[in-house]
Amino acid sequence: MYHDVIIAGFGGQGVLFIGNLLAQAGLEEELHVTFMPSYGVEMRGGTANCNVILSSGEIGSPVPDDPCSAIIMNEASLFRFAPLIRPGGLLVFNSSLISPEKVARADIEVLPIPANELGAEIGNAQLGSLAALGCFVERTGIVSKEVLPKAMEKMLSPKAIEKFLAANLAALEVGYGWAQKNARQTS
Repeated sequence: MYHDVIIAGFGGQGVLFIGNLLAQAGLEEELHVTFMPSYGVEMRGGTANCNVILSSGEIGSPVPDDPCSAIIMNEASLFRFAPLIRPGGLLVFNSSLISPEKVARADIEVLPIPANELGAEIGNAQLGSLAALGCFVERTGIVSKEVLPKAMEKMLSPKAIEKFLAANLAALEVGYGWAQKNARQTS
């Protein structure tokens, strides 16, 4: 098994958090993992992206040339990273901020998820990135859904677990459900 994904958006959307969570989940499943974050100097609003690779074998490079998939949270990231996805790959994107007409690829599977709206339904639009990750995990099976709560508990402080864990897990569940209802849409 080998799967690489680019996760991209702007600072404050939780892009690096969900990348780190996916990497931690891979570790929980005893996979080889790389997590390579990249972000602008701004605290919020600047660019943020990361590469995550999960593999049953050794990983040669932490930077994918033509990733299997991408989770894209804003339009600027769509234009930058969608062209890199290999033919036959998967693009999960935040249709709250990106019009589906902007996706100019007919050779990949496309899942437009209204991430911000789904996050807002749970109580915070910032949970949209976790809904997008849930959609991605449901669609790809890259890690088991059961391992994500364990991975999240390892990442969060005890205070953060008390404050955020229930909402974060609810956002993942919303993403799983959305993918089950809407999978296999293509552009």
